[in-house]
Amino acid sequence: MTDLHSHLLKKFDPFENRLCRNIRNDLSESLIKSIHAGNTGPSRTAAGKYASEDPEPFINDYIDIRVTCYESVLHHIQSKGIRIDETYRIAVLLWDQELFFEVHEWLEEKWHTANGVEKKVMQALIRAAGTYVHLSLGRLDSAKKIAQKALAGLVEHKASVPVDIDVERLIEKLQALDPIPPQLGSGTHFQ
Repeated sequence: MTDLHSHLLKKFDPFENRLCRNIRNDLSESLIKSIHAGNTGPSRTAAGKYASEDPEPFINDYIDIRVTCYESVLHHIQSKGIRIDETYRIAVLLWDQELFFEVHEWLEEKWHTANGVEKKVMQALIRAAGTYVHLSLGRLDSAKKIAQKALAGLVEHKASVPVDIDVERLIEKLQALDPIPPQLGSGTHFQ
C-alpha cells in the first residue's frame, strides 16, 4: 500500500463516518455493476455523484484512487479475457489492487448461492479481506478476531482453495497479522 493510500485510509474511516461509509458502499456496489457491464460507467457515475457535492479533499482523493484501481481491474479483466464467471480470478485482481472491501462484496454476491466446501472457502476469503479492511484502519482487535475465523476456514479447506490463490502466503500473513497484505496472484495471468 502506498504511503498516500495508507494516509488517506486513516482519515477515510467508514466505521466512524457515515459519509465515508456511504461512499465506500456505493463505490463498491458500482464496481460490481461495472464488472458485470464490462465498463467503468457505473463507477464513474457513482464517483461523480459524490464529487459534485464538493467533499473534503481526502474524500476526493479516496474516490480518485478507488476509480483508478477499478479501471485497472477492468482493464485486466478485458485484456486477459477473464470471464465474469471466473469468480476467484476476479477476486484476486481486486485483492492485489488492495480493494479488500470490494473483494468482500464480490465474493459475498457469489457466497449467497454457493454451498458445501465452496461456500466455506468463500467465507474464509471474505473474512481474510475483512481482516485487511480493519488492519488498514488500525483496528487491530477487530482484525485479530476476523483473522482467526478466516484462518480456521482456510486451514481446514486449504486443499479446496483455487490453485490460482497463494493460500500458503495468505495463511502466513494472517497468522502474523501482518499489516502488509500479500499479493494472492500466484500465476502470471494476474500480473
